[in-house]
Amino acid sequence: MNITIISYDNWGLNQKVVDHLQQRGYNVTHINFHSFQFKYSSPIQRIYNVILKTFLKKNLKNIFYGKEILKKLNLNKQQDLIITIKGDFIDPEYIHKIKTHSKKTVAFFNDSSKRCPKIKRVYHLFDKSYSFEKDDCENLKMSFLTNWIFTKPDIKNQYLYEISNVSSMDNRFNILNSISSQLKEMSVRYKFIVLKNKKNYKSDSLEIVKNKLSLEEINQLNNESQTLLDINRANQSGLSFRVFECLGYNKKLITTNEDIKSYDFYNPSNILIINKDNPIIDSEFFNKKYESISENIYYKYTIDGWFKEISK
Repeated sequence: MNITIISYDNWGLNQKVVDHLQQRGYNVTHINFHSFQFKYSSPIQRIYNVILKTFLKKNLKNIFYGKEILKKLNLNKQQDLIITIKGDFIDPEYIHKIKTHSKKTVAFFNDSSKRCPKIKRVYHLFDKSYSFEKDDCENLKMSFLTNWIFTKPDIKNQYLYEISNVSSMDNRFNILNSISSQLKEMSVRYKFIVLKNKKNYKSDSLEIVKNKLSLEEINQLNNESQTLLDINRANQSGLSFRVFECLGYNKKLITTNEDIKSYDFYNPSNILIINKDNPIIDSEFFNKKYESISENIYYKYTIDGWFKEISK
């Protein structure tokens, strides 16, 4: 089976799918358009793009991605399946052209259309579209599919930190700051890293860094932690990769995402749900032992389970 995965893989998580499927014997090509470098040729072109985005809902960067993807596809033979992840980053005209290179095209969106409204312009162009956002599945008639497990069980008994988190500096900062201050008072060993951007938030209880951590560095921190913290983004209830990191590691999770209760792997011994507006941490949660989930449930969220659904 010849498969191409087209994705904006800024963290290397989609490459995990590619590597796994190749190990399973599939002939898989990965076109990671995050690696394509778009540059304005002049200040005039930058102004032109503002006009395009404002009046025609077009973006030169999305058009550029589409052109470069087609160049890559032209180097390969006809595919049996093309899976596109974050297809809303590609101009709709080029999605039509991408479809001619495969017997079947499917899309997977792990953002909500409330956060990324361009999803509404492209989801219907594929033979089938999946989303991790339940509201989008209901309102846009997409099929439901979560992110996937890419980590392996952690068998350590002692950890450097009781809880950790890596986040960007966005509207979750105040919640993180509140939680970290609370943990500090509780003498809980924690490490929360925030990637600095144009905002200039300050905190005495958070570690603020200028350089983005690699996936390997984040995995190292996760391995040193007993529990992971997940703060879901505004206008999004789909489960982040942090949830599936925990499932793979067999680690406990503290999360603000209340919808996690509706999933079959939810267990209050493993997952503590806190309120975004008043995030109170129950110290007893750190003393609870992780309770393993059944193999049948676990399989659904593995890469094999994910691919079985998206390729059927």
